[in-house]
Amino acid sequence: NCMFLSLSVSLTLSKDEGGFDQFTQSYQSYGVQMQLGGGLLFREWAPGAHALFLTGDFNAWEKLSNPFTPKAFGKWELSLPPKADGSPAIQHLSKLKLVIKTKDGEYLFRISPWAKYVTKTLDSVTYDWIHWDPPHPYKHQHQRPLRPRCLRIYEAHVGIASPREEIASYKNFTLDVLPRVKDLGYNCIQLMAVLEHAYYASFGYQVTNFFAASSRFGTPDDLKALVDEAHSLGITVLLDMVHSHASSNTEDGLNHFDGTDSCFFHAGSRGEHSHWGSRLFNYGSWEVSRFLLSNLRWWVDEYGFDGFRFDGITSMLYHHHGIGVSFSGSYSDYFGMHVDEDAVVHLMLSNYTLHKLYPECITIAEDVSGMPGLCRPIQEGGLGFDYRLAMAVPDKWIQILKEVKDEDWDMWNIVHTLTNRRRGEDSICYAESHDQALVGDKSLAFWLMDKEMYTNMSTLIAMTPVIDRGMQLHKLIRLLTHSLGGEGYLNFMGNEFGHPEWLDFPRKGNNESYRYARRQFNLVDTEHLRYRQLYAFDRDMNHAEDEYGWLSSGLAVVSTLDQADKVIVFERAKLLFIFNFHPSISYSHYRVAVQHAGKYKILLNSDEVQYGGHGRIQQDTEFCSEPLAFRNRPNSFLVSFISVTFTDLKSVQSGPCNLLCRVILDPFSLLSA
Repeated sequence: NCMFLSLSVSLTLSKDEGGFDQFTQSYQSYGVQMQLGGGLLFREWAPGAHALFLTGDFNAWEKLSNPFTPKAFGKWELSLPPKADGSPAIQHLSKLKLVIKTKDGEYLFRISPWAKYVTKTLDSVTYDWIHWDPPHPYKHQHQRPLRPRCLRIYEAHVGIASPREEIASYKNFTLDVLPRVKDLGYNCIQLMAVLEHAYYASFGYQVTNFFAASSRFGTPDDLKALVDEAHSLGITVLLDMVHSHASSNTEDGLNHFDGTDSCFFHAGSRGEHSHWGSRLFNYGSWEVSRFLLSNLRWWVDEYGFDGFRFDGITSMLYHHHGIGVSFSGSYSDYFGMHVDEDAVVHLMLSNYTLHKLYPECITIAEDVSGMPGLCRPIQEGGLGFDYRLAMAVPDKWIQILKEVKDEDWDMWNIVHTLTNRRRGEDSICYAESHDQALVGDKSLAFWLMDKEMYTNMSTLIAMTPVIDRGMQLHKLIRLLTHSLGGEGYLNFMGNEFGHPEWLDFPRKGNNESYRYARRQFNLVDTEHLRYRQLYAFDRDMNHAEDEYGWLSSGLAVVSTLDQADKVIVFERAKLLFIFNFHPSISYSHYRVAVQHAGKYKILLNSDEVQYGGHGRIQQDTEFCSEPLAFRNRPNSFLVSFISVTFTDLKSVQSGPCNLLCRVILDPFSLLSA
């Protein structure tokens, strides 16, 4: 069926659209196009319009002086010859508007759906369409980096990427944030809120202009320079793509573009999302497919993005949009008349387009339902995504911190949540993302340390029990998630160093304040604050993964899962990971099982002083295995202390080692409150 679908679509596109490549690059034929000789061609799709006109600075805002010519299938065209001196009829940065005459005789001012640049002045409530045609457009200088073997994603929002109470810029991100990302060992950034959105507090999820990079952060060339610089650092760049819905704005969005409630969307209630207050695309429409598929290619071709995180997939997959539905895991949840087949096919076409034309492209699905086959190849009947977000994991950590005492943590339940993923479908795991940082919730660090983060994070004073517990658990939670939870890892910017407080964009409810719409990198830049210690652990954790590649090494083998001792031990990528989550007990002569015989060295130890630990483990300690079978592994050895340590199996000594290293260490406590 999938092969037949692909063949039939290809044949139809070749016949009617000049081929698959041309159809999915319709940004080269719709909107504004420069013609040979300096003329401009405008093409729009507005099937519900009675007439179309172009107005703007170029014609002194004469509303009806430049009419479009109607074409077949609801399309409209207008040609503007160059000026007498050969220059284009419309100059760079000129303002434009489409004028739509409805079938009821009403005139509506609209922005082209294909507009490449829109801006808003302080005294305006809506955005203006700005003609973007710079005389010297930005040219990329650097090649795309190779697709990462193991994805370590730094989720970021340009506008809040500064400690200042303002909207930060693409240039600021390029100069100040990219070097931090490189130093931390992340090999990929995922940029949020790039597609233009009129409402800043929507976090970029109420898109108004799908082909325009948000102008509140700078110009299109500024964004291209950001992507180019990231590539020069070997960093892959993903774009947060919102094709699940669109803003309900009319004057500067797609809603009622041609005067009808349909056009790009379903008519009536099916075209409205009851919870989000936004419009829902008609994925079965030929022209909507043109628009959305071309939109994907635009961001790859024009800006150099290397892939996409598709937001809100659950809303697309089902007619009920996941509202009021609890997914039990039964196949009846995923297959039936409640599945939106048009949306499923559209997602398959999106992945087919990207992977066929850009083999190194990365696609990630945000789906809370657990749809089977989401990350299986299209030829197998899957939807073709490369990764899915492991969305149950951050919810589990928040639930534990909110509801469960330290001594009652369920090790089995934690490991089950981290390892419970569909076989053969890769996951991006994370302890927290932007969702957990939003107002109404708190970051892990704030759940752990709360108000003491304001007064007790200095290294110049002794650690309080609350800060000690919070620092240690912050490291343990993140490393356990990183090493056991998936085939990729994600962190929201600032959370790597335990960013305090929450995230709240300026809005009427907070008097338009930017106080919480920022990331306080100054905290990690201050030498005597403990944020630097959490930053250092996150950095060294990522660099260790880069060296040993546990994310791409297959599933871990858990050998110890002791509920009473609160101990988790597992092997992955020829590394041994040992975690002690007990709030008050450290262990002497604790036997751990290993597959490989040899000498073991400590690679990363959360108790190091540089990470905010107590320095009670000798880093050069070596552990020698003995041929004593234990927990279904052929070898084992004793450790006299268990913190968040894992040991290096790369330098294995052949044969058993007769000397058993038994180094008695001071007890290490997570200091329960």
